[in-house]
Amino acid sequence: MSFYAVFLLAVALSMDAFAVALASGCALRAPLPRHYLRISAAFGFFQFAMPVVGWYLGVTVRSYIEDWDHWIAFGLLAWIGGKMVLSGFAALRARASCPCPSVDPTAGRNLLVLSVATSIDALAVGLSFAILGTPVWVPSLVIGVVCAVITAAGVFLGKTLANLCAVN
Repeated sequence: MSFYAVFLLAVALSMDAFAVALASGCALRAPLPRHYLRISAAFGFFQFAMPVVGWYLGVTVRSYIEDWDHWIAFGLLAWIGGKMVLSGFAALRARASCPCPSVDPTAGRNLLVLSVATSIDALAVGLSFAILGTPVWVPSLVIGVVCAVITAAGVFLGKTLANLCAVN
C-alpha cells in the first residue's frame, strides 16, 4: 500500500475525531495546552492501536467474530447515539446558556469513550489489512499521527468558531 493511500485513509479515519474535537473546542471555548495534548494523544493513540488490534484479531480469530462483529459496532454506536439524544433533551429542558461545559470532554471516562468510539472504524481497517496481507505497523503509525494532528486542529477551530459566535 502506497504512502499516499495510507495518508488518505488516515485522513478519512480522522474525520469523526475531527468532529468530536471541533465540538470539544466549541464547548471549552478557551482550551488549555493540556486539553489539546490529552485529546490529541488519546485519539491518536486509539487510532494507532485499533488497526493493530483489528489486524491481530483478523489473523487469529477471524472466523469466530465474523458472525457478530456488526452487532458490537451497532451496540456501541446505538449507546453513544442514545447518550447524545438524551443530552440534547436535557439541554432543551435546561434552556440555560453555559459558558463552560459541565464535564470536561478531554478527561476521564468521557475521553476514553470518545477515543474508542471514534476509532472503531480503524479496527475494521486493521481486519482488512489482515485479510489483504498488508503489514500493519507503519500504516497504523501514520494513522495515529495524522489523527492527532487533525484532532488538535479541530479543537483549535472549535475554539475559534465559539469565540467568533460569542462576539457576534
